[in-house]
Amino acid sequence: MNIFRRDLNLLLLFHVLYQERNASRAAQLLSISQPALSHKLNKLRDEWGDPLFIKAPRGLTPTPKAHELAQQIGDLMPNLEAFYATQVEPDFRKRDDKIVIYTHDYFEMCSLSYLLKVMREQAPNVRFVIRNTRGELPRAELENGQCDLAIAGFYKDLPDTMRQQFVGERSYMVLASADNPYIKGDALDLEAYLQCEHLVVSVSGDLIGEVDRELERMGKKRNVVAGISSHLAPIHIIQENPEIITTCFESVAQSAVRNNPTLRAYPVPVEIASVRLHQVWHERTHSDPLRRWVRQLIYDFTHC
Repeated sequence: MNIFRRDLNLLLLFHVLYQERNASRAAQLLSISQPALSHKLNKLRDEWGDPLFIKAPRGLTPTPKAHELAQQIGDLMPNLEAFYATQVEPDFRKRDDKIVIYTHDYFEMCSLSYLLKVMREQAPNVRFVIRNTRGELPRAELENGQCDLAIAGFYKDLPDTMRQQFVGERSYMVLASADNPYIKGDALDLEAYLQCEHLVVSVSGDLIGEVDRELERMGKKRNVVAGISSHLAPIHIIQENPEIITTCFESVAQSAVRNNPTLRAYPVPVEIASVRLHQVWHERTHSDPLRRWVRQLIYDFTHC
């Protein structure tokens, strides 16, 4: 058997799948997409001439061959981890470096202050550059090194050279002026919601969102007067135009209300799904200790 013809990364894939018995959790732990995991699993099956993991009602069931391999591969993992631990750059926080993140102003509002505080204390020579993701994955920038990390809730169909990690789920609220002429009392019902004028936050420029698709299913329509790219601009627009409201991330609405006594936040009177945010990076930066550390900081902060 020639080891040069073997893909040793498949051993880690096997180890994680055997421990988790669940393809979705394994893909998340390995920071790869479900299609990429399926592709690697098929290579693993071809290599060992066995299906190894069979679909079951609650995940995956190992075959006898998988049980046979598990002990030996499990013994290898601690030794491999110990070896690679000795190769980690010890002083990566002392680097003079720049981290470029493509995202939107929501991330800047919620996370950048925390990241700058950590950098000031632990990596004072590391600087951040935040650029607008403009509604699409900055694929070329990730590939050519002009972008280290992309964070948003709309990246789909990632190429195999990209890795992603789920960093949080965000629900919606309605942000309105306390002087809104259509909202009476402390509750916002659907009738008042439809009477108002609406701002749509749309980084892609599309004026139709999930709210509009749900309203269409109900045979109703709202009055959208503008689509804007900023998550923060509606705060100022609504204060000067009380008849206008916006459906925005709950954290944006609550922050706006805390800082502006003339604003109010209400539950959305339409059933809409929350947004799942992911951070995406290119394979070339996956093992860099500084960028791995920054990704972990973002993951930990957005999950608190």
